Amino acid sequence: MAEPKLLSTEEIAKHNTAKDLWIVVDGQVWDMTVFAPEHPGGIGIILQYAGRDASEPYNEFHAPSLLNETLTTSKLVGTLDTSTISDSWAKPPPQQNPKVQLKNEKPPLETLISTHDFETVAEKTLAPKTWAFYSSAATDLVTHKANRTFFDRIWFRPRILRDIKTRDTSARIMGHEVDLPVMVSTNASFSISDIVSSLAPSSPSFPQSHPTTLSPPPIFFQLYVSKTRSASESLLHRVWSLGIRTLFLTVDSPLAGKREADERVRMDEDQAAPMNSNQEKPINDKKGGGLGRITGSFIDESLNWGDLAWLRAHWKGRVVLKGIMCASDAKRAAEEKVDGIVLR
Repeated sequence: MAEPKLLSTEEIAKHNTAKDLWIVVDGQVWDMTVFAPEHPGGIGIILQYAGRDASEPYNEFHAPSLLNETLTTSKLVGTLDTSTISDSWAKPPPQQNPKVQLKNEKPPLETLISTHDFETVAEKTLAPKTWAFYSSAATDLVTHKANRTFFDRIWFRPRILRDIKTRDTSARIMGHEVDLPVMVSTNASFSISDIVSSLAPSSPSFPQSHPTTLSPPPIFFQLYVSKTRSASESLLHRVWSLGIRTLFLTVDSPLAGKREADERVRMDEDQAAPMNSNQEKPINDKKGGGLGRITGSFIDESLNWGDLAWLRAHWKGRVVLKGIMCASDAKRAAEEKVDGIVLR
């Protein structure tokens, strides 16, 4: 195989239009002209970096191997000649918004003594848009508030004069031994937050629903079924090949909810929007800048109980239904012999 052609920044910069679009990612020069209009996050973010180095925004949202897996080798036009890099070529596009400056640094993990502490740290250290997305709920937050207060109705009934010299808080979650019956729940768009990945090395007994690493803790994967079923099938096969064996199927989001806090914080239009299949680029509109609404247009609204047969044809591992909201559906889930449910 011939060595990749060494390309100067002057040559790369010439290919900076939608009809002739090259970008640099981790030193490799890719021709994105055909792929860019089909990019799930819209052509806008790619076009901003046309003829430039797009490594930083690319690596923020994508696995390093994704380009090699998605594009044919014919689209790899060469490698960057680093000796030709100038300050003017390397600087970010002029329309790129400044990075959000976090208010506080994350404290040492051992200083957090309850699960509520994680929420406090997140509010102080996450970008405003990220915090709005994860902390918000629909409309007047009635269900959200009810869910939070429900646990106050569960009381312990202490018993006395029992031998408790040996205590054990370990449990099994989807076949995995854990030190505490606590896990980071599945959620969309983990790529906009580094909170989960930053906890993993220090908390090996906490399972996390994040599909980018195969080292402990155990990892689960959350699936939003695409209108293009073949895309979901391909994703399932890839997830299986990574060694993940538990799938959380999202069943409570056939349509995007009206998350007002998320809408009020305008979206950074320079940021690639995850899970976006219809818009040319992520934009703020008259309704606001809701990440869930803007990026959720690819979800299949027709998903129903009968589709569990389709899912099992492409997934041989455990299946958990995420988003059960009534007893009747919990009973139906048991009848369908799923491995677990997540109550909403």
